[in-house]
Amino acid sequence: MTPSELLIEEFSRIQGTVHRALKDASVATLTFRADADANTIAWLTWHLSRVQDDHLADLASAEQVYANQGWADRFDLPFGPTATGYGHSSADVAAVQADAELLGGYYDAVHAATAAYLATLTDADLDRVIDESWTPAVTVGARLASMLSDDLQHAGQAAFVRGLADRAGA
Repeated sequence: MTPSELLIEEFSRIQGTVHRALKDASVATLTFRADADANTIAWLTWHLSRVQDDHLADLASAEQVYANQGWADRFDLPFGPTATGYGHSSADVAAVQADAELLGGYYDAVHAATAAYLATLTDADLDRVIDESWTPAVTVGARLASMLSDDLQHAGQAAFVRGLADRAGA
């Protein structure tokens, strides 16, 4: 297995976790909050998709799927099309009111762009420096590892919240 194939496999596992969290979920389930300020499945899924989309577009020198393929218009959120969820307030989290089809469709579009980009990577590409403002400098490989870690954590959180929502009868 090449590094590119390994990365595609890992991102595909995130996709499976996202889809399990969304499966047959009502909007009430997707917006369930364990407490008044907790993250929702809808926000977690939107956020992990937005961050992956943002970072991937930067790596690939491409347009973000969110704006380029009309997802920003479909979500119709009260924050701009460049928002990724970093620094969002509790009210911002609550504003992400989307159904499972929209959330899953956007994630799948981001995943498709990710897999297409990853298929082009060579071993040498992983060592390319993309940000020298950090010590050590950030490489393509380090950014991909960061994306994987962040996405896996958020997908797991969404799965956990799904369990809480189901137990609460949301």
